[in-house]
Amino acid sequence: MSWRIRASGTRRRVNRFSRGFSAICLAILILLAIIGPGPLGLHDGEQAPPYSKPGWMDKETAGTIILSSESGALPWNYRPPQRVSVTGRLNSGSIKWTTPERTFTLTESPGEVDIDARDIPFKRALGMSPFADMPKEFFPSAGEYRLWIDGEGEAVMKIEGGRWGLLGTDHRGRDVASLFVRGIRVSLIVGFAATLIASVLGVSLGLLSGYAGGLTDALLMRTVDVLLSIPTLPVLMVLSGVWGKGLWNLVIVLSIFSWMGSARTVRAMTMTLRDAPWVEGLRAIGAKRSYIIFRHLLPEALPLLLANIALGVPGTILAEAGMSFLGLSDPRLPSWGRMLHEAHAYGAFALGAWWTILPPGLGIATICLIFMDLGRKLEERSDPRLAAHVGAERLKEASE
Repeated sequence: MSWRIRASGTRRRVNRFSRGFSAICLAILILLAIIGPGPLGLHDGEQAPPYSKPGWMDKETAGTIILSSESGALPWNYRPPQRVSVTGRLNSGSIKWTTPERTFTLTESPGEVDIDARDIPFKRALGMSPFADMPKEFFPSAGEYRLWIDGEGEAVMKIEGGRWGLLGTDHRGRDVASLFVRGIRVSLIVGFAATLIASVLGVSLGLLSGYAGGLTDALLMRTVDVLLSIPTLPVLMVLSGVWGKGLWNLVIVLSIFSWMGSARTVRAMTMTLRDAPWVEGLRAIGAKRSYIIFRHLLPEALPLLLANIALGVPGTILAEAGMSFLGLSDPRLPSWGRMLHEAHAYGAFALGAWWTILPPGLGIATICLIFMDLGRKLEERSDPRLAAHVGAERLKEASE
């Protein structure tokens, strides 16, 4: 008996914790969607080498280092970087780069300096082959390196290693952490907006169909049957191609094929209430149909509407992610599905760049689990029979 009591108590605490944890996680996601990546100190809009590893991985690889001509010697114990560039201004003399083995004269031309070590004219000016790997030439071994000016001016060298930020970079050198935070906003907007439009449309047509009956009910329900029989994904692909790939076009496309379940549920509820004695009494005293629907039947459907919204958001987010993965979303919108699409299209799977795959995948799974947990709680509160069943189970657990 004692182990049953402990198990039931543990289960109740886990249920309460999961609901509270889901609400806290949703609040955090909404806050991140509002503030964006900028205030978080992420490298939003900055560029780095493609598929750079997260900054906390592979300590033998350097991150991005900014070295000025006045910084002194740079101790180097890493592998050669991926990119090297020098910017600044030379008034007189020359800009030099000293390694443990030799000294390079980078430029002797006065004026603005903008050197990229990948440029073939720059390699030829140093006497190197056009196919030479200049980062390896500039960083041949461990030791101290120095950028200095033999004359007057200032120069800054940007050394781009293979590590960057919290979650590395994608195939374009964009910060994955910034894209992930921006993807929260897109997913929440699409999920909330499409589900809200579909739920309002479904509740309105369900109330009208259930209360009016007759020809109106038959036409609306046959329309629902037709829409439910259509394969959704091919139609979504066609509509996205015809209407464009904008954010709100995607919201409208998803909402068109998401309202039928709400309409059927609300219609069934309305048909059970329209012949109730209190509704008959309202009709007897001359109440208008619109008054009965919006003043009395609609409040009965609101708890169901909230539950449908919470349970419908995960499906909409998954649909958006699927369409984005197929390349049917706006490429300017950094959604999680778009991140997965680009990771698949540009070889992240083959290169082992898991940091471009796991964050959006886990983000989609997490936000769907959050809304499903919250929707289950709202469903318990909106359905008296389900709430009574849950209450009976909890009472039985407490008695054990």
